[in-house]
Amino acid sequence: MNRRLRKKFSRRLFGAIQAGDVVAVKALLEAGVDPEESDSEGTTALYAAAVNGRAAIVGLLLSAGASPEVESRGIGAEGTPLCAAACWGHTETVRELLAFGADPNAREDRGTGWSPLEWANNGPHPETAALLVAAGAIDSQQQVGQGV
Repeated sequence: MNRRLRKKFSRRLFGAIQAGDVVAVKALLEAGVDPEESDSEGTTALYAAAVNGRAAIVGLLLSAGASPEVESRGIGAEGTPLCAAACWGHTETVRELLAFGADPNAREDRGTGWSPLEWANNGPHPETAALLVAAGAIDSQQQVGQGV
């Protein structure tokens, strides 16, 4: 795909994610858009879908090959998709990311930031936090108390 067409499709992808247009995202992926696409600021498509709670689109991107662990670098949109979804209590999106292998203990900011569970607890989003714990998330406060 040439650079101009890639840029055009990228804008369409991010517009479709924002609008929650599952059909358009599917069509763009079938047309060859990279599921790990980033916008001009560095925000990944998967992060954009996750932070907006677009569980079906997250599933499409992951099925097309997007990695659940790639951190977004966009201005005001940095971090992991799982942390983004957990922060806003998007439980179905968290469930989708976990189903595709997202690490419930992976901290953002290259391992120095908050974990998905910390974001969910800070929300507070108890349903999302419970889902993360069921998936193996470890509460950092428990680790400190247990001397881990």
